[in-house]
This record gives sequence, C-alpha cells and structure tokens, in this order.
Amino acid sequence: MRTRINKVLILTLLLSVAVTAQARGPVRASEGNTRGWQLMTPEERIEHQSRIRGFRTYEECRSYQLSHHQLMEERARQRGLPLPQGRRDICEHLQPSQDARQPSG
Repeated sequence: MRTRINKVLILTLLLSVAVTAQARGPVRASEGNTRGWQLMTPEERIEHQSRIRGFRTYEECRSYQLSHHQLMEERARQRGLPLPQGRRDICEHLQPSQDARQPSG
C-alpha cells in the first residue's frame, strides 16, 4: 500500500513539473533574441521574460510585444543609440498550426 502511494505521489510530482515547464513556453528572453535588452534593467528583463512565458494567446502576446518595442525605440532615441530590428516573432508559437487554420471540406 505504501509503495503504491509513493508511486502515485512521484507520478503526480513529475506530471506537475512537466505541465509547469510546458506552460512557460519555448521562449527564453536573452540579449540575442530580445529587442532592447541592453536598454532594460535586470529587473525589467526578468519581468519581460516572465510575461512572455505567461501569454496564452497570440493576440495578447503580440500586443505586449508591440508596446515593448515602442518603449525600447523611445529609450534608444532618448539615448541616441541604434536599436537592432527583431529577428523573429517571439509570439509565433501561440498561433494555431497551419493545418488548424485551413477549412476542412
């Protein structure tokens, strides 16, 4: 009986860790993939990464991304610094798969 309970607890723990990891999303914000990284404080970087990982829809992610880019553009302009263009859409993993967008029939 005790062994069975231990197995259930271990399985539950493993599943919760897997779900938590999946919920974070595939994005890890870094200097190489975040527009304006050099213009953010360490606290802002942590908050930015947390927000990016928390989005559930493409629309809310994209809205945040656009406002973040505007803020970084303004900071760069104020400091007279060039701001590199973004390399990829960090929200694209939230879009429905191509197959799901095509009507069936």
